Amino acid sequence: MNITENFTLEEFVHSDTAIIKGIKNEPGSRDKLAITNLCAKLLQPLRNAIGKPISINSGYRCQELNAAVGGVPTSQHQKGEAADLSIEGKAGDLLEVLEDSGLPFDQAILYRKKNFLHVSLKLEGEQRKQIIIKQ
Repeated sequence: MNITENFTLEEFVHSDTAIIKGIKNEPGSRDKLAITNLCAKLLQPLRNAIGKPISINSGYRCQELNAAVGGVPTSQHQKGEAADLSIEGKAGDLLEVLEDSGLPFDQAILYRKKNFLHVSLKLEGEQRKQIIIKQ
């Protein structure tokens, strides 16, 4: 099911860990609303701005999956409000485009060594526009 032109619900909930461990990673209706919000207001506009494909490494995670992958208990992934993104090349380029774009976001965490960018967008409440860079 397409959420936006370049993002599907299937890729947002896909997890090799969930498959291996037999975890049912299905978002609820509020989670689906948050996923749609994230894709429509942040991921698709970011994809359009960078002009090349963005891969979702990790999107929605149910509580059991989040624990299985070592996610923090308060992870926004559990609410459908976060995604870990990769592009061909350096993920830092994606952060640069995000910073220049003026798009709304709650958090952007660049993982340089692992070469991905975590982004989040709250469904409700004020966005922190917090940028963190980890080695």
